[in-house]
Amino acid sequence: MTPLPERLRITGASIRLDSMPRDGRDLDLTVDKPERDGLAVELGVLSLDRLQVKLHAVRFKGGIRVTGRLTAIVTQQSVISFEPVVQEIGEPIDRIFLPGAEKDHADKADAEVFVDLEGEDIPDHFDGNEADLSDLIVETIALGIDPYPRAPGESIDSLGLAEAEAEIHPFAALKKLKQDLDES
Repeated sequence: MTPLPERLRITGASIRLDSMPRDGRDLDLTVDKPERDGLAVELGVLSLDRLQVKLHAVRFKGGIRVTGRLTAIVTQQSVISFEPVVQEIGEPIDRIFLPGAEKDHADKADAEVFVDLEGEDIPDHFDGNEADLSDLIVETIALGIDPYPRAPGESIDSLGLAEAEAEIHPFAALKKLKQDLDES
């Protein structure tokens, strides 16, 4: 049995709840090349050429609410020509983090927190008094990456493969037979 790899952590991507100012905390991260290279491997892309995250965290119902924007430049392989394709990603971030099992560090809230577990955005949880936002950043990039990258104007037809594919279609012989019957 092979050991599981350690989870990738981004330096400076954590927020301590116990030392957060009343008006919140700003995080401005520009991820360096070694960490971007590790993220590129984890995401299955050729390279992650730039990654910048600007976040603002505020206290929210005993936890924190994180809003901001992620921008990145990703290079991946085209699904058509297998040539490198560069994609710019710009994704908004708006996520709520609530304390997990340990609640001693959370603020005492007078009102209950109602969470719609069937809704689209259920809150994330953190343990202790620190929320690591590395998974949020990786998830945001992963969801922003084009799953079928290709260069502008690039298609199967532009490679000239569509005609050959039509000839070997399983119903091509039946189509020709029908045309022959219609002509006679």
